[in-house]
Amino acid sequence: MGLTKEQLNHYKQKGYVSPVNALTSAEAKEIRDEIEKIEKDWPGALEGINRNYIHLISPKFNKICLNKNILNAVESIIGKNILICGTTLFIKNSNERGFVSFHQDAKYIGLEPYNWVTVWVAITDANEKNGCMRMLPGSHKENLKYHDQKFDENNLLTRGQTVKDVPLDKTDPIVLKAGQISLHHPLIVHGSGLNHSNDRRIGFVIQSYIGANVNQVIGKMYVQKARGEDKYNNHEYSKVPSRLMGKDEIISQNKANKELSKIFYNDSKKVGKF
Repeated sequence: MGLTKEQLNHYKQKGYVSPVNALTSAEAKEIRDEIEKIEKDWPGALEGINRNYIHLISPKFNKICLNKNILNAVESIIGKNILICGTTLFIKNSNERGFVSFHQDAKYIGLEPYNWVTVWVAITDANEKNGCMRMLPGSHKENLKYHDQKFDENNLLTRGQTVKDVPLDKTDPIVLKAGQISLHHPLIVHGSGLNHSNDRRIGFVIQSYIGANVNQVIGKMYVQKARGEDKYNNHEYSKVPSRLMGKDEIISQNKANKELSKIFYNDSKKVGKF
């Protein structure tokens, strides 16, 4: 079952829909355990550019991308021919200064046309205290905005890309329980603040699910088919992981991230840490 008529209308009018039930709390906890196992056994493996394409190094992450509840919701928005284009982790530890400036996903990612959607999976609860996302409703109906490139030390975005003067009181907080998801449009302005709680705030972001008709106009991306058919063959296909942090899995992730970095920093005079 996909999005309801009311949910789909909310997405069309506001640019996002939330919350949508997807994983059980036990499934979300399993993913948190996977993250913390990688952090413990392979220090640094989820830092910098390596926080991207993490579904290529873990069968458990890859399984989430193929979750039928998520795919049913995605299909309601972009149609039945669905490719997994990328994933990333957004982790805000307690008492650290990490934040995400207000931005639009479509600004630097090179995916056109905009028949794609980003899914944010809450691995822990996300709320206003621990720095949940905030959306500027309706902003997806406007064009791409000018972004300052600030490269702030604590900004979790590649270039510290920032849409200035976003009225915080007009944004909607995206409050999620662990296992729930939100879905948002490529053009919606969104960001998130600091984590003031005593626990980590972890989001596993599938960025993004794209329709098979979507092309990469800047560089090269590695995809995986999630549902339907790919009659366009616009992208190269990545290997499906068979074990956690295996040699082939790490090679596959590194190859994909090398190309992703070229896209993220296309025409940039400076390179950030992600």
